[in-house]
Parts: sequence; structure tokens; C-alpha cells
Amino acid sequence: MPDGFFFVILCEIMSQIYKSIEICAGAGGQALGLEMAGFEHVALVEYEEEYCESLWRNRPGWNVECIDVRHFDGRPYYGQIDLLTGGVPCPPFSIAGKQLDSDDERDMFPQMLRLVKEIKPRVVQIENVRGFLGKTFDNYNRQRLSAACGAGSRFYRLKAL
Repeated sequence: MPDGFFFVILCEIMSQIYKSIEICAGAGGQALGLEMAGFEHVALVEYEEEYCESLWRNRPGWNVECIDVRHFDGRPYYGQIDLLTGGVPCPPFSIAGKQLDSDDERDMFPQMLRLVKEIKPRVVQIENVRGFLGKTFDNYNRQRLSAACGAGSRFYRLKAL
């Protein structure tokens, strides 16, 4: 994904990372990499049945929640998660699309922010397209991200190779 990036939000200074929740997990590529890096997946949330089947088949020990992220409740995990991550759908922000932002029904970014508030993870990583950080969405991003993570949060953009 040469035009993509990982958007990392440090909500708190971290010393060690152990437990993660991933939304919009897809077929598990990022989850596999995180597992190889030593993360324990508390939950992987994915809507598409085929992707869930792949996750269950390839990693039967993972807790896969095959539901719409809008119905995933993060409150039981409050304060227990080190990393909340996800590749929320990119069409609302893609420079190749209409850039409808919050008017796009596929915009799952508000769900990520809801889960940040419900879970209060130490670190949030959001994978998305380059257009997400463009001037068009600057107000959308900064205000909402700051509100979710709180004052003093640090935001980093990491370019995908």
C-alpha cells in the first residue's frame, strides 16, 4: 500500500505493550504482524463473514468477533488494552473518491473514536490512506482525535513503505 500510512496516536507514555484490540481486521495481515511482534489479541472485530472464516481457520485461538464494529462494546475492556488499532474503511477520505468525509455511510472513523473513549487504550494506531491527513480533513481529524484522546496527546504520521 504505497499511498497509505499508519497514523499512531500516543495517548499515554508507554513502557511495554501487551494486549490489543483490532477493528476492521480484514483477513488478519496486521494482526499476524502484531502477534509476531508479541501482542496478545484480546479481540479482532470484522464484519465480512469470509474474512472471519479465514481468521477462525488460520488462528483458532484468536477471539474473532464477526460483527459490525458499530455493535462492538469497548466498555468491558476499559483501561485493560495497550493498543487499539484498525484499518477503518478509506473511501470517505481517498483522493481517488468523492471525499464525502462524515457524510459517507462507510465512515467508521467515528466508531474508532467511540472505542478510544470506551476503552482508553495507551496507544491508538489508525491505518488509512494519505488523503486522510490532507488539508480537506484537517479540522475533522484534529478536533475529533484530540477530543477522543485528551489534552497532551501526541500524533504521529508514519509513512508506509
